[in-house]
Amino acid sequence: MSESYAGKINRKLLKKQRIIAAAAGREPADLVLKNATYVNVFSNELLTADIAITEGLIVGLGKYAGKEELDLNGQIVLPGFLDAHIHLESALVTPAEFARAVLPHGTTTVITDPHEIANVMGVDGIEYMLQATEGLPIDVRFMLPSCVPATPLDESGAVLDYRAIDSFYDHPRVQGLAEMMNFVGVIAGDEQPVEKIVAAQAHHKKIDGHAPDLVGNDLNAYVAAGVYSDHECHDLSDALEKLRRGQFIMIREGTAARNLDALFPLLQPNTADRCMFCCDDKHPSDLLEKGHIDYLVKRAIELGADPIVAVKAASHNAARYFLLNNRGAVAPGYLADLTVIDSFDSFQIQRVYQRGVLRVADGVVNPFPVPKVDDYLHNRARHTFHVDTLTAQDFMEPRPRGILGLVPGEITTVDAGYSDRIDAEYDVLKIAVVERHKNTRHIGIGFIQGYGLKSGAVATSISHDSHNIIVVGTSEAEMAAAANRVAELGGGIVVWNNGQAAAELPLPIAGIMSDLPLEEVNRRLEAAKEQAFALGVNPGVDPFMTLSFMALPVIPSLRLTTRGVFDVTTQSYV
Repeated sequence: MSESYAGKINRKLLKKQRIIAAAAGREPADLVLKNATYVNVFSNELLTADIAITEGLIVGLGKYAGKEELDLNGQIVLPGFLDAHIHLESALVTPAEFARAVLPHGTTTVITDPHEIANVMGVDGIEYMLQATEGLPIDVRFMLPSCVPATPLDESGAVLDYRAIDSFYDHPRVQGLAEMMNFVGVIAGDEQPVEKIVAAQAHHKKIDGHAPDLVGNDLNAYVAAGVYSDHECHDLSDALEKLRRGQFIMIREGTAARNLDALFPLLQPNTADRCMFCCDDKHPSDLLEKGHIDYLVKRAIELGADPIVAVKAASHNAARYFLLNNRGAVAPGYLADLTVIDSFDSFQIQRVYQRGVLRVADGVVNPFPVPKVDDYLHNRARHTFHVDTLTAQDFMEPRPRGILGLVPGEITTVDAGYSDRIDAEYDVLKIAVVERHKNTRHIGIGFIQGYGLKSGAVATSISHDSHNIIVVGTSEAEMAAAANRVAELGGGIVVWNNGQAAAELPLPIAGIMSDLPLEEVNRRLEAAKEQAFALGVNPGVDPFMTLSFMALPVIPSLRLTTRGVFDVTTQSYV
């Protein structure tokens, strides 16, 4: 039987009375962190006090006694870190495994955009992620995908208009509308992107942006439409153009894009309050070797930022932007989401608390229950491939096709001309995108130069943002074999050579996530990279991440869709 309204009020009354009594010192707090040095985000100073915690809240700063007490001996207490924009799927593991990975780095809240899985599973993908994150020891908040598919050129597993996502705004962990990548449509006043913005505003929600290098009246139109932030700023002038028009700037340092060094000058008194930190995409090796938001804080301090300013960008500023008004500070009435470090110099995280519960001590994550996803969604996520067995003939095309010329160290490409054949000696390889959601048998074919493969084929179902199969190879037969193996695995990364898989990483959850531990996923991923490099892939190319962006038709200049080679600059097929 559900609890009555009067019962809820009475329960909350008793809880509030406990909080008040502990704050006033009439009763011992549940937990007191004695002799703590803490960052005060309101006065921008370090202060020393006992931190009293009851019912998961900070109830007082001063002198307190508690049922449990821990003497911190001056260790520094920070608000728990908040990632302002991330796609959890990019870590290639389940949300629970992601939580286990980032908790030791002081992260207690993330704002995720589940557009990767939504492009595969539609609204079922959003529901899957909501269930898979319920009750985790990090608070996972959602921005609803605004661009599924990313462009009308893509063939995704679903098409989501504002009606499809509208009911999700009532979910208590949904904060707003995620990165509006279709800035061209917004500026033109196109119906579909604008009605999504209008719907989000009707629910009094935030709208995040995605508009690299947008300037002038086009930028004015984009901001006037109601887009409040941007995480795509790659240089200072771009960021300042947007900040001056009132946008909040998410300083991004992830795996695919690293902008902290360029945007570091924003972390000064006159602009820092409009800045927050995000990762966007974080691959397993980065999480294991560098960390999460703590890496941005440490790097900012190394560059010369005031440590308190860096901490605020990692917590308080993002909490204010997303209207999460009870987190992002060490103060009475705020959630006891706390990160304890030894000092700003070494920045070793000693303990992490989430709602007053010790989650991490000396790098060890305390066990926590894994959320259960209902059977329908569990099975749905593991049956997302609908594609017939492919043959070499499917990848043959006698007409000349455009060549995507890779740019070293970038995910942009140049127009490298045309070819009608594979020529590995001149590093001209065939590349294809295979539609895998609805068995349309649509296969886009082109060529790529700069990848370097000398033998075999590489295929992956991580193919932003529609996540069809993308494959590059030195022969049509090996391309077909590699793509077939990806489908057989239910998704994954495959390096194929001499009639067999030289290495593979299964990704059975929607073709984009593994159910293995992060360390094992990273081991298999790195082993696959080694095999790809052994087959000739250029050392300056990430064999899989580079490939995964070749099908995203919003990045200049040439991309490959299921319909063929597309020139992003001229908005035409070549």
